[in-house]
Amino acid sequence: MSELLALAPDETKIGSTQPTTEFLSFHWNSQFPSLLLSLPLPLPFALFSCTTSPFLMKRIRFSRCATERLASTTSNTTTPRRPSCIHNVAPSNYKIRLQTRFQSTAAAASDAIPAEMDAGAAEPVAPESKPSASSSRAHTRRRLPLEQLPSPHPHSASQSIKLAALRSRLSLPERFPLQTLARTLVHPSADADPAFNNASLSILGANLLGYYTTEYLMCNYPRLPMSVMFAAQDAYIGPKALALISREWGIEAAAAPGGEVDPGLLQFKRLQAGSGIPGVLKQELPWKWNKTTTHKILATDEFGSDQKPPSPHDLARTPVPVQEAAQSFVRALIGSLQLHLGTPLVKRFFRDHFLSRQLDLSTLFDFRTPTRDVSRLCAREGFEPPVARLISETGRLSRHPVFVVGIYSGKDKLGEGAGSSLDEAKVRAAAAALKAWYLYRPLEVTVPSSTENELDAKKWRPNMVDCGEVIV
Repeated sequence: MSELLALAPDETKIGSTQPTTEFLSFHWNSQFPSLLLSLPLPLPFALFSCTTSPFLMKRIRFSRCATERLASTTSNTTTPRRPSCIHNVAPSNYKIRLQTRFQSTAAAASDAIPAEMDAGAAEPVAPESKPSASSSRAHTRRRLPLEQLPSPHPHSASQSIKLAALRSRLSLPERFPLQTLARTLVHPSADADPAFNNASLSILGANLLGYYTTEYLMCNYPRLPMSVMFAAQDAYIGPKALALISREWGIEAAAAPGGEVDPGLLQFKRLQAGSGIPGVLKQELPWKWNKTTTHKILATDEFGSDQKPPSPHDLARTPVPVQEAAQSFVRALIGSLQLHLGTPLVKRFFRDHFLSRQLDLSTLFDFRTPTRDVSRLCAREGFEPPVARLISETGRLSRHPVFVVGIYSGKDKLGEGAGSSLDEAKVRAAAAALKAWYLYRPLEVTVPSSTENELDAKKWRPNMVDCGEVIV
């Protein structure tokens, strides 16, 4: 191989410190390594790559490895960084130098992160607004020990396994908060604070249950007497029915309320054994002249009680039986579902858990003089006078005869009954005729609540309105 050729162009000086964009072309020589080491350090380092010929080197620009270019890429960072020039690194191996360069650049970028964090922390923080009365009460409640709280803290609801299991058993969506579910389990007798008990939710739920049950019964059975209507509502949403429903849901009562108790337990102040019923829960009989159906409709509850029941707020710190606390939970749950999930889900929940219960309305009737009632009914409706006719009989002369009697109005049979005597069969046939009249059910029914939250109001169809029961 020939010796090292001259540099091209001639005006390029090797010892110059000015950056250049010219090209250098070299031919390999055995003396090239010693010549390269004798060059001054400011000379930018050239990168070599072999081509098809092992002795021919490729031309590259000096500016790719220039110190100024490396410095300009990181000039926007304000934090001190390591020197990015590879000439300041001691190892002579090229791979080690290149790796050191990458490490120094990454270190410069990582060193800028704490500076940004410190700068963000140095920003002034806006002063907090003055807390309201409810928030100050909550902070005061949070500072107290758990043993001194009348009911569990709302933050403990998210850690209760019983609440999560109860929400799953009732098939409630996850967007229904566990804190609200825990509040429905706190009776006013355990915690008198209305912000943490279920008094307000219980009032809302009681009104919703009464509304949905009443419209279902009145629209589907428009001829029901008011006494049977009261009995049917008590069978669906009465205190005993709600207590039974809560027990079917797996609700367990706590021995005593407190902040350390699991929020998934029903908490109330228990009525001690042997103690009398509190005066708030005692029902005083009204005057005799006030015992009318009109008084029960206007002045009492949906069950036709003799007097209006006490408000849940009146039971604060008052010992109550388990049935009172259980029914308040079910009503409060309906009220909380209305607030958080809306009317459609509440109606579906009511249909699945209340109306799905089997109730035979024919067993709620109690006629004293059914034959006279049938006669007055036919006279009021303009039918022919009812006549009792013997349809069949067997064993008249035996110890157990059976007679089948039918009540007819003209050619129409109103009812049929069987008995061991003719009079018994006649009374049962008259009672069957009255039940067939009162338990009439239209084919197409539209309840008023079905038109709520819907854009199309044409689905509403007027329902049948009956003139009422027969008054003898």
